[in-house]
Amino acid sequence: MTERFSTQTDDPVERGWAALPPSYRIPAQAPSLAEAKVFCDRLARSHYENFHVATWLLPKPLRPHFSSIYAYCRISDDLGDEVKDSQAALALLDVWENELNACYAGRAKHPVFVALAESIHACQIPKEPFADLLTAFRRDQTVHRYETVEDVLGYCRYSANPVGRLVLYACGLATEERFRWSDATCSALQLANFWQDVGRDYDLGRIYLPLEDMRRQGVEERAIAERRATPEFRALLRQQVGFTRAMFKVGRQLIPTVPFSLAVDLELFSRGGEAVLQAIEKQDYDVLARRPVITKSRKAMLLLETLGARILGRK
Repeated sequence: MTERFSTQTDDPVERGWAALPPSYRIPAQAPSLAEAKVFCDRLARSHYENFHVATWLLPKPLRPHFSSIYAYCRISDDLGDEVKDSQAALALLDVWENELNACYAGRAKHPVFVALAESIHACQIPKEPFADLLTAFRRDQTVHRYETVEDVLGYCRYSANPVGRLVLYACGLATEERFRWSDATCSALQLANFWQDVGRDYDLGRIYLPLEDMRRQGVEERAIAERRATPEFRALLRQQVGFTRAMFKVGRQLIPTVPFSLAVDLELFSRGGEAVLQAIEKQDYDVLARRPVITKSRKAMLLLETLGARILGRK
């Protein structure tokens, strides 16, 4: 009799690693700093098509910091989103946080954390924003509905706002006032993505539209499931788009307070987020039948408009 062996392991960590690129695993031996920087740069450029746009104006000494921060965010996100087994995803996020703690203790092994250690030391970055991102990715595994807009913004406080704060730390521009403006922009970008992806998120079992607002507008979950953009659903999206646009306006106060190179990036991201809102409006708030997108030509125009506005000193 032939005995069958299953390739499925009972170890959630191993199940998680098996769903991800081999380079994501924690190696037995730490790479050199030079090797770690190459790893982060390659990861950033291969995963983020606009990475060169977001960094080409930055002073050269800052670019490795942006690469290492982006690499950390990218892998952290993948641990939560690309591993479909929630138990495995949560286990990997614990492993990743252990490596974050090891990084601050000077014992990192993964190339992302080897490179990140230099950025943390050079830019005096505290652990909190890195750890907050992991809180958001854990929440994605366990929380799939949000009662109020305050609850949704509470999620953004962990999922989006830390990224802006990390950028400010990396550029030596960390102040409480800038944090407030950055938080507004980052939360607005997250919200714009939510409203753009209502259908996609529902397929993943998630609804980020506040349930309180859904009830107030008379929107039933069944309408989302059936991809029916009812008048009530359109009214709900109109409300969310207006709220999000007001947040972008608050966040724009950050732009004139930072150097030209970063101001271009910040304005480009704000314009991109606002363009998503415009695309939603152009479809009369029906994001269920077809996902609103920004075309490549529109992206190129946004870049030219942003450069022109910054060069001419307009806000």
